[in-house]
Parts: sequence; C-alpha cells; structure tokens
Amino acid sequence: MPATVSSDPIARTGSPAIKCEGLIKTYPGKPPVEAVRGISFEVQQGECYGVLGPNGAGKTTTIEILEGLLDATSGSAEVLGMRWGSNDASIQHRIGVSLQETRLSDRLTVGEIVSLFRSFYAKGITPEEALRRTSLTEKKNAWFKTLSGGQKQRLAVATALVGDPDLIFLDEPTTGLDPGSRRELWDIVKSFGAAGKTVLLTTHYMEEAEQLCDRVAIFDAGKIICEGPPRELIRALGSEHVVEFSTDRPIEQSVIDQLNKIPSVDQVSSTQADCRMSIGQPHIVLPELIRQLTDQNYGLTELATRSASLEDVFVAKTGRHLAEEV
Repeated sequence: MPATVSSDPIARTGSPAIKCEGLIKTYPGKPPVEAVRGISFEVQQGECYGVLGPNGAGKTTTIEILEGLLDATSGSAEVLGMRWGSNDASIQHRIGVSLQETRLSDRLTVGEIVSLFRSFYAKGITPEEALRRTSLTEKKNAWFKTLSGGQKQRLAVATALVGDPDLIFLDEPTTGLDPGSRRELWDIVKSFGAAGKTVLLTTHYMEEAEQLCDRVAIFDAGKIICEGPPRELIRALGSEHVVEFSTDRPIEQSVIDQLNKIPSVDQVSSTQADCRMSIGQPHIVLPELIRQLTDQNYGLTELATRSASLEDVFVAKTGRHLAEEV
C-alpha cells in the first residue's frame, strides 16, 4: 500500500459511504456460476450496515468487490464516492478491513503487528491507541501465537482501525468466539458508530445483527431478498412472538390445519415432530395449543416461546432456517 495519499477526489459531504447498482459477478464454467445477480444497495455515512445470509449467498463476493479484491462482471460500486481502478490509493487510505480469519506471523508481537499496519497509512491513530481501544494493551509484547481466539479477533480489528478509517469492513468478526469475547467485540463495534465511522458487517448471528446494525440486507442465491432496519423487518412479519414445540410423534396435517385456526396464530410450520408457530398473543395461543394437542393424544416433549427475530424473517422469505445453511 502506498505511503502517501494521492490527489484523487474524496467523497462529497452527505453522499453514501457505499453505493452499489446492478452489481453482477459471474465466474466462468460449464455452466457459469452467478455468485452475485444484480445487487443494489446504499450504506449511509456513520451507519452500521449488516450483510446476512447463508454460505454461497453472494455476500462474501460482494464484500470483496467493495474491498477492491475482485472485479465485478458488470454493474457499479462506489466506496466513499470513489471507484476502484480510478481512485485506489485514496480508497486504501480511508478503509480498514478485518477478515474472518487473519493469518499473521507467529514470531511477531502484538505491538509489532499493529505498528506494521500503521506504517501502511499516511495518517491514523497510534498503535498504542489501537491496542487500548481493543483492550489489548497488556498483550503488547505477547507473541501472536500465544493469543486466544478472541484476542486474535480483537487484534484483527486493531489492524483495521489503526489507520483511523472512515469505513470499516468486518467479515464475521465473532465467528467461533465464546459469548464473553463476542460481547467485547460488540462494544468495540458500537464505539465505531459513536465516533461517526461507517461499518459494513457480515455475520450469521441474528442477535449480533439486531444489536449492532442500523440496517441489514439479507442475501440469498446472489440477491438481496429484503433490506431495512432489523426491528422494521421483524414487525413486517405481522407476528411479534414465536412458539416452538416438539411432540412424541409427527404431527398430522389435519392437526396443523386446526392449529392455524387458533385466534392470534399467523402461521404454523412443521418438520417431523417439531413445530413452529408465528403468533401475536401468547396468552391466547398457548392454552388452546396445549388443549388441542392433549385432545389428539400428542405428548408435548418441548415447548419454548420467544420474541420474533431476523432468523424468522429469513425463514418467512426462504422457507428454511439460516442456521441450517451455515
């Protein structure tokens, strides 16, 4: 990466941090593989934008185009008001990238790694400040190979923010982490927003997207199937709650039809002996559900209620669970 910033134009005030229009990426083959099929979206400055979807949905390809790692087959992509191929140096100095898995030398210390990445940028924050923000100050002199999984992920984020970027790409930053480490990284991401930074986050953790993202786009089969603020997408389902239960034998279709008639039930779906109900008012549905199962001699082996989530949005749009695809 060059040591100085060129005189390429910078983004106009108020313009989107990211703008994609009709983005297509096709890999040659017999037949050709259409990884991205006409994706369009915008990310506003200062926004945390989530990209969700199963493996093979096209999200990684889209992100790699935005990061300048791949060329699109057709369509356009602007990053901070600029385009790869014309304004590369300016873009490089204004973005930070944290990959899902970062391979770094085992024989470098944490401080040396962050200092190395700081040298790639014409300006930025000090390595010490990057370590402080990611709670790695005490690990400054530790070898990379001695770090835990959570510490390595925080170090990857530190290398992304040491150049003080306007736009930060975080690719599955909490995959494989324990809940405590995951929430530590959530706090770091939230601090980006508080500082006015733009974040593009890919994740398959629905709770993570709901906690961190101002808006999300759900990808499937190379397209965006829905986009918007998480709570608005969930409200659009028309059901605020989900009931999931299991029985001692598969439920017959006639019973499912009867459950669908219970007041405040919007939808019932089943797989073998497992059922899922989208509902409005649990206090109306639950007593009637138990009564009907008892009358039909079904043994209830498991029952849980929860608020509707982005996972339910994915199920409603695709007919399958995102967790099954990851």
